[in-house]
Amino acid sequence: MAETLKRCSWCGTDPLYMEYHDNEWGKEVHDDKKLFEFLVLESAQAGLSWITILRRRENYRKAFADFDVEKVAVFGPDDIARLMNDAGIIRNRLKIAAAISNAKLFIEVQKEYGSFDSYLYSFMPGGKAIINNHETIPASTPISDAISKDMKKRGFKFFGTTICYAHMQATGMVNDHTPDCSFK
Repeated sequence: MAETLKRCSWCGTDPLYMEYHDNEWGKEVHDDKKLFEFLVLESAQAGLSWITILRRRENYRKAFADFDVEKVAVFGPDDIARLMNDAGIIRNRLKIAAAISNAKLFIEVQKEYGSFDSYLYSFMPGGKAIINNHETIPASTPISDAISKDMKKRGFKFFGTTICYAHMQATGMVNDHTPDCSFK
């Protein structure tokens, strides 16, 4: 008899959420392109539910040049106008402008640290991901506070400590699957 899979309760029964939970959330990512993708997506999520963004993820991929940070960094007024008319993404001018500005800052961080990944992991104890055993998942931690504070100082927008912690979870900097989850 097949063992029944157990999942963290937050993903519910939505197939898209379950796919994301099972195959991405909490799994370490060290690729800067993927880290930029999650920076754009998590920033777009501010004030919204994650499923809203997941359902638009492919539209974001098309709208933001397949998350090519170099291309997004040079988006101009015509691109902003195009994005404001794109019903497939969240049409919030401040979030769109932040994605472009954040792309420029992302490149600056890459130049300073060699990669955005190296920058993020410079905040992690021993430069390693953390596997937590929370029953209740926190919204932020002292590490997300520190990263968010530093990123804000550098000029990043829509990346407060809660969004930062969600980014850390999404990219496996922290593994917050509950102890009984089959994907821990």
